[in-house]
Amino acid sequence: MPFPVVHLITDRALAPDLAGRAAAALAGLPPGTAAIHLREKDLGGRDLLALARTLAAVCHAHRQVLLVNDRLDVAVAAGADGVHLPAAGLPPADARRLLGPGALVGVSCHSAADVSRALAGGASYATFSPIHDTPSKRPYGPPLGVAALRDAVRLGLPLVALGGIDAPRAAEARAAGAAGVAAIRAWLVGGDPAGAVRALLGPPSHP
Repeated sequence: MPFPVVHLITDRALAPDLAGRAAAALAGLPPGTAAIHLREKDLGGRDLLALARTLAAVCHAHRQVLLVNDRLDVAVAAGADGVHLPAAGLPPADARRLLGPGALVGVSCHSAADVSRALAGGASYATFSPIHDTPSKRPYGPPLGVAALRDAVRLGLPLVALGGIDAPRAAEARAAGAAGVAAIRAWLVGGDPAGAVRALLGPPSHP
């Protein structure tokens, strides 16, 4: 399956019906285009696992990918396609041993040094954030900007641009070499999640 070029991060505070929102967002996409990141830090293990299994069914019905943030145990139990780890979390190689060789194992990175460590540790990809100012990423410091993304891409690990990404900024990130773009508000707020995803994808490429 190709690497997902759009990464859709959950937030129940913005859209309580995540399964319905995910089904709408993923409708009609080519296989492997999108990954849903289950990121609900306030949920206990039992509730998180139930939600993960529901989202896994939605993602797999649409031939897309489910990644669970932080909770490797939940990812394994739910049959997710991979896990997304914090920068100081479990080493990616150890996560892959538990999930299997085909799993996607991502790492949150906030500097070129983080990206270097993730690459050396065996990550499949990394998110690189915050590219632009956004409320959810302010605890991680000031925006890194597109120039920092372009420099980090040269390290050789596929990077997913995160932080204040809308359709024009998604195009800008791809031009800087990002392998994908990630969004929270863009797909969870508003009445047309499928349209929001298409906007993040940009115009179709032609041979």
